[in-house]
Amino acid sequence: MNAYRYMAEAGFFLFVVMVAYGGFVAMRARYLMNAVLGLSLSLLGVAGLFFYLGSQFLALMQILICIGAICIIIAFGVMVGPKPKPGEERRVIGSRNRLLASVACASGFCLLLAYILRANWTPAMKRSGDFSVKYLGENLLYQFCLPFELISVVLLVAIIGALIISATGRRKRADDA
Repeated sequence: MNAYRYMAEAGFFLFVVMVAYGGFVAMRARYLMNAVLGLSLSLLGVAGLFFYLGSQFLALMQILICIGAICIIIAFGVMVGPKPKPGEERRVIGSRNRLLASVACASGFCLLLAYILRANWTPAMKRSGDFSVKYLGENLLYQFCLPFELISVVLLVAIIGALIISATGRRKRADDA
């Protein structure tokens, strides 16, 4: 019995390492395609954590939506988008910007830490309701239909805005050449 417990804990820590390493790769990547691969590794680790916690539906939706849709769309955008020219120089982040970014990160970390330390942590209940796929689907279609549709409209507006911005950027490059 102990062997199964150790295997489960090893799986949990493997998923945590996947999330952290994927985030690190995405953060430190020089090229967008490497960042997409790091993001997909991190999201796969999150799906593994959902599976470990007993929510197979959320794990599959994480894989389907985040990895299967978002990362594929970003990778497609990278493939279709303009490629950097061989003579282009790399922008270097100035010391003033590094200082401002460090101060912003440190203050955000301190605020988050203060909130976590002051929070009243109550243990979760054993099972507060029905979390089956049928119950989730009925709630999404009946009770939470308006917020669900509003989120999809906001995502559609964001995609159209990104297309407009990218089209005007390409026109400016064509005019400069």
